[in-house]
Amino acid sequence: MVGTMPTDSLYDHGFVRAASAIPHVRIGDPRTNGERTIALAQQADGAGAALVVFPELGLSGYSNEDLFRQAAVLDAAETALHDLLAASESLRPLLLVGAPLRAEGGLFNCAVAVHRGRILGVVPKSYLPEYHEYYEKRQFRAARDLIGGELTVAGQLVAAGPELVFACSNLPAFQLHVEICEDLWSAIPPSTYAALAGATVLCNLSASNVTIGKSAYRRMLCEGQSARTISGYVYTAAGLGESTTDVAWDGHAMICENGDLLAESHRFSDDEQLIEADLDLDRILSDRTATSSYGDTIGDLRDRLRTTRRVEFDLRTHDPPAALMRRVERFPYVPANPANRNERCEEVFDIQVRGLQTRLQATGIKRIVIGVSGGLDSAHALIVAARRNIALEAERMRRGDWPSPGAGRCRKAPPRCALPSNRSKAAPSSHSPMKVCPRRKPARAMAKAGILPSTSLPAMSKEKHHERRSSVSPDAGDPPAFRCPA
Repeated sequence: MVGTMPTDSLYDHGFVRAASAIPHVRIGDPRTNGERTIALAQQADGAGAALVVFPELGLSGYSNEDLFRQAAVLDAAETALHDLLAASESLRPLLLVGAPLRAEGGLFNCAVAVHRGRILGVVPKSYLPEYHEYYEKRQFRAARDLIGGELTVAGQLVAAGPELVFACSNLPAFQLHVEICEDLWSAIPPSTYAALAGATVLCNLSASNVTIGKSAYRRMLCEGQSARTISGYVYTAAGLGESTTDVAWDGHAMICENGDLLAESHRFSDDEQLIEADLDLDRILSDRTATSSYGDTIGDLRDRLRTTRRVEFDLRTHDPPAALMRRVERFPYVPANPANRNERCEEVFDIQVRGLQTRLQATGIKRIVIGVSGGLDSAHALIVAARRNIALEAERMRRGDWPSPGAGRCRKAPPRCALPSNRSKAAPSSHSPMKVCPRRKPARAMAKAGILPSTSLPAMSKEKHHERRSSVSPDAGDPPAFRCPA
């Protein structure tokens, strides 16, 4: 049926477009922050994104400190959330925004999932840092302190808790989980359990101030978490506008997939940023299916995973259709970067040399024989063998010339690699002078390139050549190993 035919939309081919946003922030001004959030959400919608992740406490600002105790700031943040709900009704993507929310007599640092005018759920921060420059427990309560599993936000009664997974009903492979900043830095991030429960896209709303060397550690955390959980990981952090009274901010955003970094923001940018990447959900599911230890871990944690709660939503995947923007390398297993490519090729040779070295030592073989035809395969084997000899400090390779088997040795068939010196078209007689085809000289070319020592490749004298040829009787026929089937 036409309605089920694949289209040019990336959503029909197992992909989903995720975006990470870094808006400008004004401390204690949720109205302005809400306007900047809406503007970037509209930009992501125009780019065909299905998901947009905003920074931690982005509606109020993260570095408010004791301003979080002011009712005016908290009321303004809820008003900004109302405005965002209204603006989201005409947008395709699911929006994840950070806001301080009051509940059960306390204040929670929350991520709010907004989609088309509806709050899908609220995820409080699980781990509040209370060390070094952080003192979040002064203002907030952790997710474990939430008694009920629901909250009333902007007049809507919604699910609340760190165990929520938001599942797309018309794109079953798209299931996402949300955690906040420090959650990723914990020993077992909440997203680990969510991934084992089926979440394919993990999101992190972060503020994350900058210190020397921290960006590399962040990147390692995001890549590592996406690799361990075999998932996509969308991370964002606060940029320009947060208070620098005690700390500074670099606006570091990333999108990773299965250990690979797909997109990354420009740190310390003066402009707002929106980075996008297409996540391959089919690849994620395929890799999970093929990894037996992944399934074993699910079995070990089945009791914990049963507490996962799913909230469904419907995504407008074809309004309008979005073309795939992900770059597909022409040679996916060969790095495009020259430095990485050289390192990868060196590693390939090291693996082969070690394998050959171990096998020869185990079997007691002292000599190896390689038939060098001049093609890539035999040349590659020769290089590996040469490196093996160097690694063992063994005797360097020696070259020996033997008549070619098959048509080149059979008087009943035309020669292949033997050319008559007079360049005549007739087949040469058994005693006519011969020239070696250029394709038959790989060893000498390798000697010139420095792979083999030239001293190990002595040229055959005319007398030695005549001696070898005359040692085979013209009437004896081909040697048994090279007998022509003709």
